[in-house]
Amino acid sequence: MNNSFSESYKKAGVDVTAGYKSVELMKEHIARTMIKGALSGIGGFGGLFELDMTGISKPVLVSGTDGVGTKIKLAFIMDKHDTVGIDCVAMCVNDIICCGAKPQFFLDYIACGKNFPEKIATIVSGVAEGCVQAQCALIGGETAEHPGLMPEDEYDLAGFSVGVVDKDKILQPDTQKAGDVLIAIKSSGVHSNGFSLVRRVFDVNEQNLNMHFNDLGTTLGECLLTPTRIYVKAVMSLLDAVKVKSISHITGGGFYENIPRSLPKNLAAKIERNSVQVLPIFDLIQRTGDIPERDMFNTFNMGVGMIVSVDKNDADKAIAAIKAAGEDAYVLGELVESEEGVIIC
Repeated sequence: MNNSFSESYKKAGVDVTAGYKSVELMKEHIARTMIKGALSGIGGFGGLFELDMTGISKPVLVSGTDGVGTKIKLAFIMDKHDTVGIDCVAMCVNDIICCGAKPQFFLDYIACGKNFPEKIATIVSGVAEGCVQAQCALIGGETAEHPGLMPEDEYDLAGFSVGVVDKDKILQPDTQKAGDVLIAIKSSGVHSNGFSLVRRVFDVNEQNLNMHFNDLGTTLGECLLTPTRIYVKAVMSLLDAVKVKSISHITGGGFYENIPRSLPKNLAAKIERNSVQVLPIFDLIQRTGDIPERDMFNTFNMGVGMIVSVDKNDADKAIAAIKAAGEDAYVLGELVESEEGVIIC
């Protein structure tokens, strides 16, 4: 690629040599993610991965794709680009594990107004960190320079992941029954959802993001930019410990949209409001924006990143397995016979 250079293309706003430099700078980060099965380095036309079928009789591939949303605007304002990659990986792999699949590899896509190699490499360092946390390989990606489509100092980030699960071990929500226990796995904050509302509530700008709040123990910007938790390790440990019936990833749409996705029509999640361990950032959002409580639960995770359904006799063992894997968990509620989907009382 040393001979690849177009002065004409550079005058049009695309510097191919900057792309090559970006690739060189990100290689050290990508190397951290190489796990068994990753067969190719970056730079080829496709990423190669050899699936390990040990213990899997009927392999089923599970895929998930997502981006970071308007949370990325905060990264621009704060000029902090090493965490949004974690968010991007998290939003994909946390969906995949909801059916019992283990993520295998990840690919990212970065569109930018101008390719600043050091910035691109910093973004990819976050993607690599997310892959390390998710125990999957970063086997490829794309950086596309789009002059005129977006400002030079802005970018967008998206990605997708592929996992595998034995067909006989795919979670079966239809096995749930009234009396099953719902376990909450705590979130790290707002994660990567609802940021259009967050930005409106706080009139997000550099000055406001640098404000320190005693309730948060940090600045508003630092709190909001906290990366999304990646629950792969905890969920894989949980699946080995007990029979899990369903898992819900609490993303955009909050409780009311996401929990019913993992329930049969005849059951509802009954949650006592006082049992929800709401994080301070959500109290601040609700208070500052004068937002009705139902809207809060219909937009944000409220401190709950994942909700797991198990038999009541397995609840204590399930919580112990989640905590042993490094996450915090507690009983959130139970399933009841109803077609309301979610009942918060």
